[in-house]
Amino acid sequence: MSNKIYTKTGDKGTTGLFGGARVSKDDVRLEAYGTIDELNSFLGYLKDQAINDEIAQELYQVQNSLFNAGSILATDPNKPEMKMDFDSAITVIIEASIDNMQADLPALTNFILPGGHPVVSLCHILRTVTRRAERRLVTLSKLGESHNDISIFLNRLSDYFFVLSRYLCKQLGAKEVLWRGLS
Repeated sequence: MSNKIYTKTGDKGTTGLFGGARVSKDDVRLEAYGTIDELNSFLGYLKDQAINDEIAQELYQVQNSLFNAGSILATDPNKPEMKMDFDSAITVIIEASIDNMQADLPALTNFILPGGHPVVSLCHILRTVTRRAERRLVTLSKLGESHNDISIFLNRLSDYFFVLSRYLCKQLGAKEVLWRGLS
C-alpha cells in the first residue's frame, strides 16, 4: 500500500464518494460538502484566535459536527447500509449558546456591517459561508435528497455566528459597525 497522498483518480474531473461511486467534481453534493469543509477551515482559524476557552470548546464541538455532516454528504446515497445519522444535539447546544450570548448584548436597533475587529469580521465570513452551505443543501434536496437535520443545524449556525460576532465585539471592546442606509 502506498503512503502517497495523491491517487491520480481525480485527474479527469471526478471524485469518489464513500461507498465507491464516482461523481463529477462540480456535482451539487460536492459543492455542499466542499462548502462545509471550507466553513470548517475558517472555523478552525477562528478557534485559533485569542478567544476564551469556553467558546473555543464550543467551536470545537461545532467543528466535529461539521465534519460529521460532510461525511454524511460524502457518502454514496445508493448505499443504504452506509447511511449515517446526524446528531442534532449540537443544534440545541448552539441555540442555548445564542440565548446566553444575546442576554449579554444590547438590543439590535440597526443593521450591522462586518468589521470592527478581525475576529468579528471572521465571524461574518463564517456566517456567509454557512448560508452558502445551507443553499447547497437546499439544491441537493430539490434533487430528491433531504438532510433536514443538517439543514436546520446550518440555519441555526449562521445565526450563531452573527450573535457570536456581536458578543466577541463586545468582549474585545470593539465598536459595532452600523449600516447608515441608502443616501
